[in-house]
This record gives sequence, structure tokens and C-alpha cells, in this order.
Amino acid sequence: MRVVLGCGNFGGIGSAPAFFGQGESRADAFALMDAAWDLGLRWFDTADAYGGGRSELWIGDWIAATRNRPRITTKTFNPMEERADRGLSRDRILRQLETSLARLQLDRVDVYLAHEPDPDTPVAETVGAFQELADQGTIGAYGLSNLGARDLREALEHGRPSLVQNSYSLLERDDEEELIPLCAEHGIEYQAFSPLAGGWLTGKYRRGEDPPAGSRMTMRPEPYRHLEDDRVYDGLEALERAAGARGVSTAGLALAWALGAAATVVVGPRRPEHLEPVREADALELSTAERDELGSLFR
Repeated sequence: MRVVLGCGNFGGIGSAPAFFGQGESRADAFALMDAAWDLGLRWFDTADAYGGGRSELWIGDWIAATRNRPRITTKTFNPMEERADRGLSRDRILRQLETSLARLQLDRVDVYLAHEPDPDTPVAETVGAFQELADQGTIGAYGLSNLGARDLREALEHGRPSLVQNSYSLLERDDEEELIPLCAEHGIEYQAFSPLAGGWLTGKYRRGEDPPAGSRMTMRPEPYRHLEDDRVYDGLEALERAAGARGVSTAGLALAWALGAAATVVVGPRRPEHLEPVREADALELSTAERDELGSLFR
């Protein structure tokens, strides 16, 4: 299955220190991992700073308890506590990977990502550190996240990342112009996170209604404020009609659309039942004409 379980809400809400200790509890995280594994998801995505380390720790505990071994992506850049160090210097990368491996209870991670570009560290130093870890066998491959085409071109001058992970959805398509073609040119896997645009493509946000309690628009609304627009609401209503005509949810249809351009997508369900759209998307194949038609809904 080309869907990756995003574990950014385990013990927090992403890498934001203000939310460490919130998000899914350990029991909730275990239930989500159980449900994802049962559905056939074999790749889990986390980061050292998610939940201040809780995400990695609970994934490691789950692996030890179940003896299931998913493919693991983890990332580094963000601080793990208020005012702590951050960045992608060689020393920090090596140090952070060591602590990630300890929490995950593993001797290697499959994919290690730079969570975002570091303007204070030369790209050659960062890529060199990743390659050093790959040569040692403590990581299987390395990649980059939250970057633009210019960043990738610079990284390619110093090494060969295997994966690029960026936000991509019906509501965020900037990467189609340069970055996705650049990845294809160099044989780099393009992986989409937030394929449901922080929940906007699930139908939970409706024109003239307050956002549901506990949703991203009540906790971390800033990245999505620009979506509060009649053009977006019109598109969401049209997407709901298109999904209904196919007998699937808007989330399932939006995931299927994203899988038409990305090699893999990362989903971050809050409850096991939120995995149902993954099942729908896995069974739904969209033609190029259908993808174009759906994409035009938000233009």
C-alpha cells in the first residue's frame, strides 16, 4: 500500500513545544498503529521532535510489544523543548539520530529526513552527515522535507537524496510546477504529507460554521487561515458531490487524487475509523481526465 502512517500527533501536535503532552495518548497511539497495521500500512513516519520525543518512544514500544517491524522514517531539525538547539549541523544530526534510535529501540532507521532547510548550516555539511550515516548503515536512505526546487538543486550538488517529502493536496499544488518534475528527473521519490490539507478535504469545515472542537482550526489554525475563502468552500461542496457520485468520502477521493501525482502519501488519522478513507483510496483509480476535473474545482 502506498500510504504511510503519520505519527505526528502522538503525544503532541507536530513539533510545537506548546502542545507537547497533548495529542494522542500512548493507548490511542497503540490503537492507531494496530489499526494501520491490520489495514496493510507498513511504513510509519515520525520525527525526533514530535511530542517532544513521545512519538518515537511509543512507536519503539509498539514495535517491541508486537514484534511488527514497519519501515520507519524519522526526521530532525526542530528543537525538542522550548529554546533548545535546532538545526542540521553534522554534530547535531549524529547526536539526534543516536537518541532517535534509542527511543525507537532500533539499530537503524530506514529513511532519515532533514525536517526543513537550515539556513545556518552549509548544505554540503548536512548532506555529508547523512551520507556518513548511510555508509555506516545506521540509516538506509536520506531525504529532505519542506523544501523548494532551488533547495533540492543545491542538495543534488553534494549528494543524492532518495526522497522528498512536502505538503501536497488539492489545495496546495505549487510543487507541480518545478519540484515534482525535478524529482522525477533525478529518480527521487516524491512523498506528499497533509494530502487532506489539515482536515479541510474531509468536509469537517463548512461555510458559516464554527470548526469542530479539537480540530486543527481550533489548535493551530495559522497555516490554514488562507483557506477560509468562498472559492475554497465552493470547491469543497463540489468535491462532496463528486465523492458522493462515486460512493466514497471526500477524504477518500482527495487521497486518491494525491496518489495520482505522489509516489506515496502520509496520513495522520486521529482515530482508527479515520483510516477508512485509506481503504477507499486504495480501491479507487482515477483517470488523468478525472484528476484534471477534480483539480479544477479549486482553481
